Amino acid sequence: MATYLDRILERHRELAAIDERPLDELIAIARTQSATRGFQRALADSDRLAVISEVKRRSPSKGELFADLDPAALAGQYRAGGAACLSVLTDEEFFGGSVADLQGARNACSLPVLRKDFTVSAHDVVDARIMGADAVLLIVAALDRRALGEFHTLATELGLDVLVEVHDERELEVALAVGATLVGVNQRDLVTFEVDHERALRMGPAIPDDIVKVAESGVRGPADARALHAAGYHAVLVGESLVTSGDPAAAVAELIGTEVGGDIPNRS
Repeated sequence: MATYLDRILERHRELAAIDERPLDELIAIARTQSATRGFQRALADSDRLAVISEVKRRSPSKGELFADLDPAALAGQYRAGGAACLSVLTDEEFFGGSVADLQGARNACSLPVLRKDFTVSAHDVVDARIMGADAVLLIVAALDRRALGEFHTLATELGLDVLVEVHDERELEVALAVGATLVGVNQRDLVTFEVDHERALRMGPAIPDDIVKVAESGVRGPADARALHAAGYHAVLVGESLVTSGDPAAAVAELIGTEVGGDIPNRS
């Protein structure tokens, strides 16, 4: 029986297989883009827990979350609440996202933006740079080691920061072997889409101190955020609880322990 991840990756690989655009030409275009905003730096330089706030319309497991969201307006609310960075889903078929969502959110504020998608080809990496992303996601569970290393190198050469996502210690070893300096521990099982709220806490001690650490998924509120910060995480990536909160700015502010529009250090 195919899992969520199997179906998503199969579809993305089908699309990659028929992409005949010359990669060299795309890379040349990518090299002409304006400088990125420093996604990893925004997390590392924060003197409190950083929040990566996600623009997310729906999920395969829960369906519609905020189907009619305005990415520009939501980005502004996240910024007002003190978010350090944005994450924007660009997968259309399974998550309802788009390149337009990413560009709308990024153009609405000065925060660095992660392209949140299932990267399966070099074209995907280059497209992230061309569409205006400041960082790209590479999922260890979705790639073999060779592809992971090649995509990490390509993204870095193009000026993108790379969030390498892991789920366990074995995947962490692979991430570190390809030179990852920004590692996300996803508490959501990509096979079942169930969340293990203790996974990031267990994994924290295994991640070297010189790595910028991000806890992804399953952050339910301030108590979870505080526990993850105490465990050594620089940031949390939060989507569903923010887009369904009714007041995204206040929800972000609550996670970092400040007030909307208050003193937010190291935010442009």
